[in-house]
Amino acid sequence: MTARSTRRDFLKHSAVVGASAAFTAASWSRVYGANDKLNIASVGPGGKGWSDLTETAKSPHVNVVALCDIDESTNHLGRAAEKFPAAKKFFDYRKLLDDANAKAFDAVIVSTPDHMHAPISLPAMQLGKHVQCQKPLTHTVHEARQMRLAAKAYNVVTQMGNQIQSYSEYRTAVKLVHDGAIGKVKEVYSWQSGAMGWILADDRPAGEDPLPSTVHWDEWLGVAPPRPFKNKIYHSFNWRAWQDFSNGQLGDFGCHILDPVFMAVKLTSPTSVFADAPKLNKEIWHKWSKVIYEFPGTEMTGGKPITVTWFDGDGHKPANDLVGVPAGFQLPGSGSVIVGEKGSLLIPHVAPPKLFPEEKFADFKIEMVPARDHYVSWADACRGEGYTTSLFDYSGPLTETVLLGTIAIRLPAQTLRWNAADLKFANNDKATALLTKPYRKGFEPKWL
Repeated sequence: MTARSTRRDFLKHSAVVGASAAFTAASWSRVYGANDKLNIASVGPGGKGWSDLTETAKSPHVNVVALCDIDESTNHLGRAAEKFPAAKKFFDYRKLLDDANAKAFDAVIVSTPDHMHAPISLPAMQLGKHVQCQKPLTHTVHEARQMRLAAKAYNVVTQMGNQIQSYSEYRTAVKLVHDGAIGKVKEVYSWQSGAMGWILADDRPAGEDPLPSTVHWDEWLGVAPPRPFKNKIYHSFNWRAWQDFSNGQLGDFGCHILDPVFMAVKLTSPTSVFADAPKLNKEIWHKWSKVIYEFPGTEMTGGKPITVTWFDGDGHKPANDLVGVPAGFQLPGSGSVIVGEKGSLLIPHVAPPKLFPEEKFADFKIEMVPARDHYVSWADACRGEGYTTSLFDYSGPLTETVLLGTIAIRLPAQTLRWNAADLKFANNDKATALLTKPYRKGFEPKWL
């Protein structure tokens, strides 16, 4: 575990990573005594939520007091309840967050499918609870903006679950760019070329399967329109294929892979987005895409506008000559290349960064930056000690950018001009309509 940081450490850190992790009062809003426990609730402790919960609970200052999961089976609520037997159990987040039960905890971990991130996190913040939420932060761009505003309005400590941001590999890559190893940045290429194994159907399957006695299907659907339960098609992993519940491959990996790019280049909101992708049906996400973002210049680009190009789909990567690596070099299955005036920086997902041309950087020693504890640092910051690096003030705009790409995928071959200040596309009303969505009665979020 990394030692806790002081406010002075935070200010030093801010000078390194830039405005993307600017200090906010939320990081210091709660001050606990040395022996006080942070009481936390976990929503969705199965799957990825298991590590979100158990890694956070490694802090000696954390006390797990509530668990909520729509699936009461062994691999979901059951396993978590066995590990934390004193925690109160729920299957409906609305019951967890009612006035009587919410008094028992200070902070919430949200590790559900994408479509339920904001509907759970927003009311938690409105109750003054600190929030750690899985990536992508939200299901829509409007929700991402709301999450950022809520964190500030309710003065709570937040962290998105793009935990690889805290790994030594990503932190080192960011520092290399900031230190000028490749000079001013000219362009960026990022990709996730893995097969989308969670796509098990080309359209919504007919019929309905018997609902397991452990699963509360209405609560799993939450804000999404009703549909029949089908075994293995949605719960508990393959929901990633479906537009009602996820944001596809870009949504799943963009907040990881584009994260060191955002930090290294100090990107803000894009000015336009364009996608090349196959036509979508009404249910399933694409099987491949190419998304081109245009961003305003930053100090890392010498003030010049910059293009970030994203590729996804089985085997879909940029060509070696585009990214400045030798013809015979095998690019990793996912990662980024930041192309600069002096060379290119390869940022694998996840492995140490590498500089090209190799002969030019043969004598260049890359000093690895120590890792942070992404989970415990959030718990510490909730107690008033240290800071978070993926606070919603940073991860909100990152998520907005990722999800703008999913809108472009829905409207391929069109350049969409983005107006971040007004939260709309300047030239496409259809795209603007996709910034939000309808919500099922009984689950509607309360907006700021």
